[in-house]
Amino acid sequence: MPLFTILTLFPEALDPYLEVGVLGLARRRGLIETRLVDFRDWSRNRHRSVDDRPFGGGPGMVLRPETIVECVEWVDQNYGPHRKLVLCPSGVPFEQKHAAELASDERILLLCGRYEGFDERIFEVLGFEHFSIGDFVLSGGELPALCIVDAVSRLIPGVLGDERSASEDSFQDGDNLDHPHYTRPRVFRGHEVPPILMSGDHKAIDAWRKEQAKTRTNRRQSHVSERPTQTNGDGTAPDSDN
Repeated sequence: MPLFTILTLFPEALDPYLEVGVLGLARRRGLIETRLVDFRDWSRNRHRSVDDRPFGGGPGMVLRPETIVECVEWVDQNYGPHRKLVLCPSGVPFEQKHAAELASDERILLLCGRYEGFDERIFEVLGFEHFSIGDFVLSGGELPALCIVDAVSRLIPGVLGDERSASEDSFQDGDNLDHPHYTRPRVFRGHEVPPILMSGDHKAIDAWRKEQAKTRTNRRQSHVSERPTQTNGDGTAPDSDN
């Protein structure tokens, strides 16, 4: 049973999502285990603060190294060595292939940031993999951590009711998207279900779905290729901090 250990300053924000839906059922059935750790408990001062002003000046506060490093070391000592992920703007974009790779790991630790960011020495001392869920800014790493736990858990045998659900998901086969889906009623506000889906011809249905999935994928790829590349005034790409 894989263990997801999430280090966060706000464990109460994660609990509700982990209790419901696919993840809640998987936990109750003993298919996955989640553990929330508040790294504020490793603070060394009476105010329980975990951040401080950045050397060199600048806005915001930076998460101190000793609090997080000692918390991670405690987790590894008590629950076994974890594969360590940090959610941050400079990380590799998280994709379905990463979820498939992580699904075979026994223990995964996810570190959620806050404030201006982390003291870089945390990553010099500990071996972390950096992941991002997109080029936009959030207030912390909790939502990205939940995204990763959800994406990985879906690929663990037994978590989904029908194993085909995961194998036929978008991006499960490279960059390909899933086909459109329809259910009752057959007609909704003048929009009808495609007749092929009610033909009973499973070979034709399968061919239609593949063609629709291909069309969706090509449309998405064309939109991505049309995005303008952001540059500085001199034509160079800007440094990312999102």
